[in-house]
Amino acid sequence: MNEHENDSVSAPSSSDLEYDADLAKEFGSSYLNPFDTPLAHGDFADDHASDSDDGEYGVTRRRVIVVAESTENEEKEKGQDVEPLLSSNSFTLSPSAATTTLEIEDGITFSLSNSILSRIYDYLVPPDKPRAVQLFHPSNLAIPTCYLIVGVLQGLSGPLLNVLPLDLGATEAQQVTISALRSLPASFKLVFGFYSDGHVLFGYRRKSYMMIGWCLSGLAMIMLSLSTPKGTWGNSDRNEGDELDIPSSPSIPFLGTMVILFGTGYWFADVMADSVVAEKAKLEPEESRGQLQSSCYACRFFGLMCAAPLSTYMYAVHGPRSIMVLCGVLPIVVMIPLIVMFVEDYNPAVPSTKEQCKEIWSTVCSRAVWQPMSFVYLYNILQIGNAAWREYLKSVLHFTSVELNSLLIAAYILLYLGIIAYKYFFITWSWRSIYVVTTLLNGILSIGQIMLIKGFTFGLSNFWFALGDDAMADFIAGIQFLPTTIMMVHLCPSGSEGASYALFTTVNNSAGALAGAISTNILRFFDVSKETMVSGNLSGLTNLTIVTTLLQTSGIIFVCLLPHRREDLLKLNYSSSSKIGGGIFLAVTMLSLLYSVVVCVLNIALPGWAGES
Repeated sequence: MNEHENDSVSAPSSSDLEYDADLAKEFGSSYLNPFDTPLAHGDFADDHASDSDDGEYGVTRRRVIVVAESTENEEKEKGQDVEPLLSSNSFTLSPSAATTTLEIEDGITFSLSNSILSRIYDYLVPPDKPRAVQLFHPSNLAIPTCYLIVGVLQGLSGPLLNVLPLDLGATEAQQVTISALRSLPASFKLVFGFYSDGHVLFGYRRKSYMMIGWCLSGLAMIMLSLSTPKGTWGNSDRNEGDELDIPSSPSIPFLGTMVILFGTGYWFADVMADSVVAEKAKLEPEESRGQLQSSCYACRFFGLMCAAPLSTYMYAVHGPRSIMVLCGVLPIVVMIPLIVMFVEDYNPAVPSTKEQCKEIWSTVCSRAVWQPMSFVYLYNILQIGNAAWREYLKSVLHFTSVELNSLLIAAYILLYLGIIAYKYFFITWSWRSIYVVTTLLNGILSIGQIMLIKGFTFGLSNFWFALGDDAMADFIAGIQFLPTTIMMVHLCPSGSEGASYALFTTVNNSAGALAGAISTNILRFFDVSKETMVSGNLSGLTNLTIVTTLLQTSGIIFVCLLPHRREDLLKLNYSSSSKIGGGIFLAVTMLSLLYSVVVCVLNIALPGWAGES
């Protein structure tokens, strides 16, 4: 062993569970192992301690003596002095130790195995799981953080782009265009995933593309901030007839360009994170299947929940530029170092484009794919919302913008709580049971909307009654979200996780887009105009609410297409495949994707094509 001049020692980097330990010269900053892991491993200097009062744990320390360290295989000699170990020998504190008791000379003892930090560490990095699925280990930390930052950016940019175009003097059509630009890159998730599956960049299939995505997203927002005036300014709260206070920059075209680059960046990075999770989820122990995804999506919705109210506050107090700077700095400062630390296979074998296409075709022809994904599509396309509800809250019940934003923030919070509820309470339920119970419960809660229309609020104000009704609906949506995403991961073939998972999520998203279009188109069958509702005639709104509730609940009819559990999904894998089923699945997916792209392009090229002003 070589002796060093200082008392700092680093664990060998080749070991997964060895960490650096600094032994200070004074006990006031002494290092005691709070982890149930090998900690100190190496040589230590002679000058390792001195007398000091009120040390790290608030006790008088003179000399620390190892009293007992029990392990499964050995028991160290009781009363062995630590000083010679520190001064001339190498030692390791093992995770197999049931207890490691340290005794101060005056009789005070401290048990390392009971430390709070040890329990936190074991919770974040479970020692009984493979390294690949230890989500919060430094080598994997880029993945949950990627989900978190996606949620944060969605939460920050949502309120920003909801008000900024209006403050720039944009017309309603231009506001629709900005929203379309932000969502347009999501239509190309399949392309992102397909390309990364078959093309290595700088030796990696995922992390290189993830870094490019986050750099693009951050730089776009930084460039937008440089052209935006400092401070608060705006027209969203102006009175009719007031003169517009419109800054000279940014222009609407420049804003649109930066928004589409911003969206392309974080959707690109998001697809890479989804692909990695799809790969790692297959390595989860049987008893903890689904925990990896639920943890990742909990991070995303937590970020969304926290960022939305922060963005609203920052816009009102500091102006839009502060949000742009934050959106630009966060991805670069937070994600780039973590991506560098992320461990991924170097120069892996990748399939050719022809092999990828054959693999995806074989996958979609399997009954294990087209049958459950048919349920996902049909169920989501029937979740048709009440498109006149927001106008009712604003024009008839006179909800202020603050109250409407409060409903949005409450929705984010309850959505997150729904994710957490599934992760900790419902993850063992069968997928069918989840959808049957939540669908029926949502139908019952929809009666609350009719009660609000009729004025039966049990003495509560309209705002609080509406808040409770909307919040519970989003809580249910949070519970429903994870079962199908967990199922999608198990459908992904090895080597094509990026393209296949993006394909499955496209089915889910396109069905939601079609449901939104249907909700707008059915308004023509009900008299729910603003003038009619303000006059007090709410019969059309009541009928619309009943119809949308029945349509949403009718999705339960198709639950028989959904397997009960993962085991039933695997059984379907071995049943006969169907080229007809696979062809229909691909056709519906591609047509839905085409629909999403066409709608976005029309919003950009022909503002007002859908009838908006």
